[in-house]
Amino acid sequence: MKKKNKHIGSSIDDLMKEEGWYEEAEEQAIKEVIAWQLSQAMEKKHISRSTMATRLKTSRTQVNRILNAKSDVTLSSLQRAAALVGRRLKIELV
Repeated sequence: MKKKNKHIGSSIDDLMKEEGWYEEAEEQAIKEVIAWQLSQAMEKKHISRSTMATRLKTSRTQVNRILNAKSDVTLSSLQRAAALVGRRLKIELV
């Protein structure tokens, strides 16, 4: 008798949770979406990274960190950046 694959019929989320990757992947996905949305809003409003840095009273390096999904950025920095492009950062517990 053939051994059944225990993952047949399960979702990728189930596999990731079982392997312990889910939370890390979800966190990375959220960071990527926020960074992308900020970049898009900056582009729409014709705001360069240098201009953003000046308006945030910070360096262009810090703006690069905000727009880099792989870096750790404070919520305060994200909120300030969002406000400068006319957006609001919304975080909720579900």
